[in-house]
Amino acid sequence: MYISVRDRPASDAGAQTGASTARPPVGRVVIILGVVSLLTDVSSESVSAILPLYLTVVVGLTPVAYGLIDGLYQGVSALVRLGGGWLADASDRPKWVAFLGYGLSALARVFLLFASGAAGIAAVVTADRIGKGIRTAPRDAMISTSTPSEHLGRAFGMHRMLDTIGAALGPLIAFGLLQLVPDGYSVVLVVSLAFALAGVALLGLLGPDVRTRPPSTGATPPPFQWRDLTDRRLRPLLAVSGVLGLLMVGDGFIYLALLDHGDVNVSWFPLFYVGTNLAYLLLAVPIGRLADRVGRARTFVVGHLALVGAYLCSVLPASTAAATIGTLLLLGTFYAATDGVIAAIAGRLVPVQARTSGIAAAQTVVALARMLASAGFGLLWVLLGPAAAMLTVAATLVVAILAAATRVGRLDTAVITP
Repeated sequence: MYISVRDRPASDAGAQTGASTARPPVGRVVIILGVVSLLTDVSSESVSAILPLYLTVVVGLTPVAYGLIDGLYQGVSALVRLGGGWLADASDRPKWVAFLGYGLSALARVFLLFASGAAGIAAVVTADRIGKGIRTAPRDAMISTSTPSEHLGRAFGMHRMLDTIGAALGPLIAFGLLQLVPDGYSVVLVVSLAFALAGVALLGLLGPDVRTRPPSTGATPPPFQWRDLTDRRLRPLLAVSGVLGLLMVGDGFIYLALLDHGDVNVSWFPLFYVGTNLAYLLLAVPIGRLADRVGRARTFVVGHLALVGAYLCSVLPASTAAATIGTLLLLGTFYAATDGVIAAIAGRLVPVQARTSGIAAAQTVVALARMLASAGFGLLWVLLGPAAAMLTVAATLVVAILAAATRVGRLDTAVITP
């Protein structure tokens, strides 16, 4: 297996080339990609924050219908993640594959200004989600390639922190614009487009062209092959993340349960997303560093206990303020412990020539599982009611976490050094 000085952990590289050439824990690539994600998330979250409330309260969709739409929203990007990963691995140009994805999402914002009717809006949202699916794995592969192995959790935590700042600002901007301009949805869309275009421009002009394969000098790894994704090291992660993903209901359902449970003014609904994202951005780096020390797979599985806590807080008897704060804090903790961590794990469980596709495979499994979870939970909500449905899922998730904990012990040691 090819091992280059460039791709060794910093401690090894320093021994070969001197401490001055060792890569920093969080480098320029991570910061630039983080700012690109920040701008893009301001764009996307300013539009999507009010979607659950709008569809269920304004449009009048049933929870079953909303669950199906939320599942499709989650699943569309999953259908193209592996394609984006394959294209990045086959071309060894992850930057430009990511650029294609960011560009498609920005183009969707243009058409969203003119779309009318359910079919037109659905087509635009689908294009936006396809763009997200194309860009995510190549972006994460660039972070994985440019970061020493021992600092991957910290690097992904830093990226997710910047990403989440954008996700928190988006709903705030939308909320503020609608307060200043009642029914000014077109204003929100124009501002959303401006942020999307800024992100695309930053990536295209300043984003480094990181190559995931080793330099052309010396021995090189074989080209990407699909069988790389059946590597015995990756299979346990796919199985565990898939099972846990089947019990991850959409955030919108958790927030709707809060509305049903407490006396919360519906006009504040978009700010639920802000609270979750604030908790996420504050915890992303500390939990990422913790994962580097105690084990990323262990952190990923145990992090789902925070999701159990969020389910319980959203429906158990408590003051409205305590339930709301507890739910948002626990949900943010869950994302900090799982979102970037799973990419950090997957990127080092497959050969280097399949790194982007390995990350895409793990993200695809989670996205597809969440799509099924959202659709199924909508039906469970109708049959049992929000409180009973949420408690049922919480209890089942606890059992799944205990079972998963017995399967991930070797994932933190089954790492392929590129």
